[in-house]
Amino acid sequence: MISAKVELTQPLAQQRQFVARTGGEHYFLLDDSAGGTGPKPIELVAAGLAGCTAFDVVTILRQKYHQKVTGYEVRVEADQAERPPQVFTAVRIHHVVRGFDIDASAIEQAIRLSEEKYCSVGAMVQKTASFHTTFEIVAEKTEWANQAEPAATQA
Repeated sequence: MISAKVELTQPLAQQRQFVARTGGEHYFLLDDSAGGTGPKPIELVAAGLAGCTAFDVVTILRQKYHQKVTGYEVRVEADQAERPPQVFTAVRIHHVVRGFDIDASAIEQAIRLSEEKYCSVGAMVQKTASFHTTFEIVAEKTEWANQAEPAATQA
């Protein structure tokens, strides 16, 4: 079971800042654009989507396709409906994979598996939004990171 709790931080003030606590006992602030002290709840949905697909894709790339990933980033942008509830209507997801000899078809497969099978946040968001996914590969050039064993030094 997933659980969360939010509580108004200053009940007698006009601000609408909340402290959120997850079931895993992690705390953070929630706010609106007027207060600006924490993310808006809908921003957390975008961050949750980015995190969910990131965990899936990097795990699949490393474990299933044995890719030498040295860096990874996911960017999410979402359009919202004009009227409440302002659900996501279109989502753009961009993956940036850094590493050695990264196979583009492995990335495509990892993204497809995340979007179609594994990412629970994505499955929920896809109920209201279309997804447009892109990726890029940044080839690593530093040879030391490509070595399996550190080079022996001579005394």
